[in-house]
Amino acid sequence: MEVERGQDLGCVSAVGDAALAKCGVGCDGCSAGSPPEAKGRVLRRASGQESHVIDELRKAEEDVRRKVRERVAKHSLPMKVSDAEWQWDRKKLTIYFTADNRVDFRQLVRDLASLFRTRIELRQIGARDEAKRLSGVGRCGREYCCSSWLPELRPVSLSLAKDQHLSLNPSQISGGCGRLLCCLRYEHDFYIASRKRFPKEGRTILTAVGRERVQAVDIFRERILLRSEDNTLRTLILSELKLEVAQHRQPATAEPEKPRVPAGLATFDEGPTRVTEEDAAAAVTPPQRPRRRKRRRGRARRDRKATQDEETSTGSEGDEGGK
Repeated sequence: MEVERGQDLGCVSAVGDAALAKCGVGCDGCSAGSPPEAKGRVLRRASGQESHVIDELRKAEEDVRRKVRERVAKHSLPMKVSDAEWQWDRKKLTIYFTADNRVDFRQLVRDLASLFRTRIELRQIGARDEAKRLSGVGRCGREYCCSSWLPELRPVSLSLAKDQHLSLNPSQISGGCGRLLCCLRYEHDFYIASRKRFPKEGRTILTAVGRERVQAVDIFRERILLRSEDNTLRTLILSELKLEVAQHRQPATAEPEKPRVPAGLATFDEGPTRVTEEDAAAAVTPPQRPRRRKRRRGRARRDRKATQDEETSTGSEGDEGGK
């Protein structure tokens, strides 16, 4: 088949319904009627000689990994070489590595290009992608899901383990890659849908015994562990608990709330009293206070000065009369 800058040999992984199922998962549920655009073109079926060539290349990749690791140690680069892959026509060599941070490998690429005389591509991958390429056996005794059948690595968070009430010990919920197990996603939707039928843990409900608190829930046996106010424990089936709650449910006795009248809004009682438009306007609109006329400061001063002058002149006239 045709690939970027050359030809490569591919292997058919699934056909028919299995291929459609894998495509639906890998493409995030795309419809079969509108498949994604193909990046390459299939040329022909590989012959026996071509299959022998790819087998020889896979055997030579071990020697390539050893030489690349030696050059990485020579350049003192903080990276771990995971895998190396030859293109079928030997026009491209892809080297996969893992690193905690970004690595400046420009000098390494020049060194490898002069060593192998081909186009070099260094691709940084994560721990889960590394486990997918190298494969292995999980704690279930089977090959890793990411290496055997899982077409796409979807993100897995710690909330999936919390929803399933699993142990949060990293050594118990982590896979060979050191990340959370991919299988935590398989039954997550089932747990969410099943727990909606049960009361939440820690909730207090009214039963035939009285007020009880939900301690634990077993969704597989459909049982609920309850603790009463006197610390007595008992276990009920979900159907029995629903029956008790329905029988001892208190009827709603709350009185209907009276409409509240906003402050400042006048209401009128229809009766023999006749209300005119002026009365209604005066009741709704508050009476306006007469605005005081502000006196200017200069005018007030002049008035005070005139008053003082008048009192002074009056006092002077009285003194002259006395003389």
